[in-house]
Amino acid sequence: MMYLIFFAAATITVLCAIKLSVYADVLSERTSLGGMMVGTLLLAGATSLPEVTTSATAVFVNNPDIAISNVLGSNLFNLVILAILDVIYRKKAMMTQIYQEHLHTGLVSLGLTSMVLVALFINTDIAFLGIGIESYLLIIFYLFSLKLMENPENTLTKVEIAATDEVQEIDNKYQTKSISVKHAIVGFIIAAVIIFISGSLLTISGDMIATSTGLSSSFVGSIFIAGATSLPEVVTVIVAIQLLNYNLAVGNILGSNIFNLLILSFTDILYRDGSILSAASPVTIVIAAAVIMLNIIFIGSILYWQTKKKPTKGYILPSVIIIILYLAASYMIFIS
Repeated sequence: MMYLIFFAAATITVLCAIKLSVYADVLSERTSLGGMMVGTLLLAGATSLPEVTTSATAVFVNNPDIAISNVLGSNLFNLVILAILDVIYRKKAMMTQIYQEHLHTGLVSLGLTSMVLVALFINTDIAFLGIGIESYLLIIFYLFSLKLMENPENTLTKVEIAATDEVQEIDNKYQTKSISVKHAIVGFIIAAVIIFISGSLLTISGDMIATSTGLSSSFVGSIFIAGATSLPEVVTVIVAIQLLNYNLAVGNILGSNIFNLLILSFTDILYRDGSILSAASPVTIVIAAAVIMLNIIFIGSILYWQTKKKPTKGYILPSVIIIILYLAASYMIFIS
């Protein structure tokens, strides 16, 4: 029964997350709020709401391991999905056609993940107002990084690039022109509430699976739950690649990973027993280290293809290495 609940909740979460993106696009196009505000707040929060709700619920069921492993596992899953699609669509040579600005986003993601890894290693448990000092540092680093970017609006999670290019080009599929502002507002609220419920069920059923099977919460959170909550990003990336919009595909993944890391700060606020990272199991260090390794390979790939611009023999090698490292990391998490 718990498996049925898990898969049903995952399916509902994905469908509602896609709807949320469409409704957020309508609001950005037809209200005075503007694409930037709606895109960076509503759309980013909407498509990452599955990660938010599952991590928050994990805190409420007193399983901080799932809260942390879900975030780190989602980032790991996002990068390997991009690598898998790069291999599948290798003839398109996606990495040779993306903007250099994605390098900035990748470095920010790398920096934030490195801070999390250091916090997991040191485990100081220093808290202010019940919130771990590392959560404050994550937010400060993120805001400071935005100041250094030439065009931060292009790399702020799933910004209006996703709200314009993607949805406008497939308008016939989603029929956004026929959606009124009132419909979008009501639909957004309803979809958000449904995701809150389904995301909570996803965590609760995942916690039950971990207990009944003897699997670690970190493994369930980083593999099963993280994979389920990352499915909306998978759909977006597949559509973007099919539309030959490779910058949307890469930007959506890298931006999502940054937003996901900030979820750790949010869940730390909910966690009232000190720093949430201090409650993480040692295996989360493996997950964070794997995310860093995949990030480094991806950043190196961006740097390399910025100089080449044309695919050469062995183009898919970095993506293949990412896939292999992901499988190795998953095995290490499983046996831990």
